[in-house]
Amino acid sequence: MEAGHGRAEGSREDGGDGGQVVFDSTDLETTEEFLIKHYAPLRIGSSTGRSGARITRVAGGAVSADEVALTFDMNYSVEPLGKICLCDIRTGVIDRHRAEDWREAGTFGPGDLFSFAQPDRPYQGRARQAGYSITMLDPALLNQVVGGEEQVRLLDHRPVDAVAAATLRKVIDHVRDDVLAAPGATASPLLVGAATRYLAAAVLDAFPTTAPIGPSAADRRDAHPRTVRRAVAFIEANAERDLSAAEIAAAAHVTPRAIQLAFRKHLGTTPTAYLRRVRLDGARAQLAAAEPGSTTVTEVALRWGYSRPGVFSTHYREAHGEPPSRTLRGR
Repeated sequence: MEAGHGRAEGSREDGGDGGQVVFDSTDLETTEEFLIKHYAPLRIGSSTGRSGARITRVAGGAVSADEVALTFDMNYSVEPLGKICLCDIRTGVIDRHRAEDWREAGTFGPGDLFSFAQPDRPYQGRARQAGYSITMLDPALLNQVVGGEEQVRLLDHRPVDAVAAATLRKVIDHVRDDVLAAPGATASPLLVGAATRYLAAAVLDAFPTTAPIGPSAADRRDAHPRTVRRAVAFIEANAERDLSAAEIAAAAHVTPRAIQLAFRKHLGTTPTAYLRRVRLDGARAQLAAAEPGSTTVTEVALRWGYSRPGVFSTHYREAHGEPPSRTLRGR
């Protein structure tokens, strides 16, 4: 092991409530301690006599995103993470990688995006002077998107094709850069909840999974007006809360697939779009009632789930026919 130093610096090092942590070390033991704190029990080693590691971490809700740069060949052996862990390699190579249920070890290079292992399985391998991103999410997020009592699982460690991988990569970049790393964004439960479920939906689209495909006959029977009325009442009473599709469906006593069918059939929209409109109405009421100088459009946007004021303004104008700044000024 090379002698050196280790330090962790940043706004917070909480691994779950936002803020950025920057870790920079040339001490293998210090790096191992940092990884154990933020990942799982593990062991690492160096076969190259160096041990430089720099990790930039942001986190919010049930998702974390790390950018990792290693100047050495790092051997690793990791206990189950309890999370879905996605790796996107920029430089270098990860080889000898094998999870407990893999038939053979894998080798991955720049441009490869893959899942390290099932959440309940250990894995091991070697990162050879590699630069890569690590995105971890609670597997329960998958069920928040599709519902069901049995935990949804990935059926392969690679996306179904290159297009699916590219789409997932864009979603990861958006969630990391525009939400988790955005100043103040992780203070908004609505924003973090929507962003993390957006990521979960992208994972479901990118990988083969055990999630049901398409509505069942029971879902079609349940897509009736009473279902819509129950869901609408629940949304309007809880629009300020972080709501998932599965929670809305449960309030209507149906599956997420049935609620999607019902809204499209009877309202010509989706539960998510309806929820967004209700929140935009809430934003309008807040802006109209605000005393001069008491708030800003950006603050109101963040409260109602928007990290980018420009996107909020566009949606607001589409819904209400004027920019939010005009509503705030009282016309």
